[in-house]
Amino acid sequence: MTATEGNGGNENGGGDRAAGDRHTWDDGLIARRAHWRAGGRAASRPARAVDEGPVEEAVSDIPHGAAGFFPGFPGLSGLSGEEPGRRSFGGPPYAVYQAGVRSFTTGTLRPRLEALRQLVGLSRSRLEGRTLAGAARVLDEADARGRHPYGHTVVAVAGATGSGKSTLFNALAGAPLSEAGIRRPTTATPLACAWTDHADGLLDRLGIPAVDRRNPGYPYDPALRGLVLLDLPDHDSAVPGHRERVDRLLGLVDAVVWVVDPEKYADAVLHERYLRPLAGYAEVTFVVLNQVDRLPGEAADQVLDDLRRLLDEDGLALGEHGEPGAAVLALSALTGEGVGELREMLGRLTAESGAAERRLSADVDGTMTRLRPQYVADSGPAGLTERARAEFEDRLAEAAGAGAAGKAAERAWLRDAEWACGTPWGRLRGRKGRAGSAGTLASRTPAAAERPEIPGARARTVAVEEVTARPVVEEAVRTLGDEATAGLPGPWAQAVREAAGWGGRGLAEAVDEAVAAVTAHRRPIRPVWWSMVAAAQVTLLLLQVVGVLWLLGAVAGVFVGAAWWMPVLLVMGGAAVGPALAWGSRVAARGPARRHGRSVEGRLREAAAECGRGRVLEPVAAELARYGEVRAQYVIAAGGG
Repeated sequence: MTATEGNGGNENGGGDRAAGDRHTWDDGLIARRAHWRAGGRAASRPARAVDEGPVEEAVSDIPHGAAGFFPGFPGLSGLSGEEPGRRSFGGPPYAVYQAGVRSFTTGTLRPRLEALRQLVGLSRSRLEGRTLAGAARVLDEADARGRHPYGHTVVAVAGATGSGKSTLFNALAGAPLSEAGIRRPTTATPLACAWTDHADGLLDRLGIPAVDRRNPGYPYDPALRGLVLLDLPDHDSAVPGHRERVDRLLGLVDAVVWVVDPEKYADAVLHERYLRPLAGYAEVTFVVLNQVDRLPGEAADQVLDDLRRLLDEDGLALGEHGEPGAAVLALSALTGEGVGELREMLGRLTAESGAAERRLSADVDGTMTRLRPQYVADSGPAGLTERARAEFEDRLAEAAGAGAAGKAAERAWLRDAEWACGTPWGRLRGRKGRAGSAGTLASRTPAAAERPEIPGARARTVAVEEVTARPVVEEAVRTLGDEATAGLPGPWAQAVREAAGWGGRGLAEAVDEAVAAVTAHRRPIRPVWWSMVAAAQVTLLLLQVVGVLWLLGAVAGVFVGAAWWMPVLLVMGGAAVGPALAWGSRVAARGPARRHGRSVEGRLREAAAECGRGRVLEPVAAELARYGEVRAQYVIAAGGG
């Protein structure tokens, strides 16, 4: 419809309209002025509570006899007797309607939008921008729609060329606002008709210029108060830009009335491009079979049943038997048959003030369905179990040689106990053996010569010798990553693997350094009873020496009259008691040796595990905690929390 296009007075034979006269949007101001004049209050205009913006004084007139163009519309019957070229604006204006309706009628949309906002924020560093683009658009549209009252319901009338949608738009508006004819495309630009004085913001958001905004026919239908009706261009138009304009507006309106005709109701493009994607928006969708007056007999019912079948195949839930879903009805915009029923449905939809919320909820539902593979996996529960943690620490301890170090420490403890509690003659033999072992060790490489007996005690050089098994560490990191990512969606599993991989770099060297710090210059505490046994061994040795000297003296006649058996008893007793005491000490040292070995092993295990926790387990746990938070927000946004 062009800017200079009138209400169709010349085409319908009513009224002499000037060529430049056009029907302009007056925001109800002219209607109020006429009402004030009728009541004798033209001089006492009340102050407006809201800013109406620029208002033009011109108004289009409904031609004489236009009521016959809309049969079945009760509001136009009284216009037939009006003076040609004049339009009455008596009655209460729409200024009495206040748009202060609650933004959310059910209270469920706001937490879902907030959860979706949190979800997008937490996921920006883990998911690609194009993956989150749809969710960001939904949030932007929700914010933009939330700036305007949800009590206003924007309904678009859409359809193909020749379907009669402009005629239906005019029938609902009660005035010939949109051109309906044989020229194709019939509708070139979107046209708006609002049953409210506060729709400027919404229409600005939709991009409807002031020249394409209209008033409904008078008297206004109070049942449609708050309705903003749009007549969209033909979606199958060959004119460049029409389809893009239709697609943009369909993404912004609160509800859609799809008008189909008996010839093209089964058009594949209509179903695949438009009706099938509307499966999630059934509660704010009306599918109207127009032009039923052209169908003879029961053909209208047959076509309507076939249309329902096609919609069911499209996945569009139909609101039958009181169930929520799309409304499907047959009507004739030309004769008025069924138009009243559609008007009642739109009136109920507007009165509920929930269409915008339902539309946004459907947008969120669709977004959550598309995002589900990014946040939900069907392979079972996800997380880092205690068993996985323990196995990872066990592998690190194995790589660091903690078990071997504990056994070596136990053997060293036993040797030290044998050395400390053994007989003096045994010590001399042990010292000689140690000297030989030291010479053999010195003949090896310098690094091997400097390595202490207990594995994990590093050389006293600046460079720490690498003894941790690197392949074992790498395998432990890979295994942990695989177990931690079980049940995670792809992006979050990748994030966990990357966290484990980054922590695994240099983990073997870090374990070497930690183990070296634990074992360096650490000497076991010498038990007191070792010294007591050693003193007893020395005493026994002294007794044996005394016995030998005594026996020699007796043989030499120095100790005349002394019993010869006493020195023999001293020598034989010392020789027997000393080894027995050494054997008993070895037996008594086994328990402390095992405890010492376990202590050494535990310290090395803890040192290796601490490195693993700080470098691998904690980053992995942080990523899993992040996913847990994201998953919780997803559940709320998806309507499950």
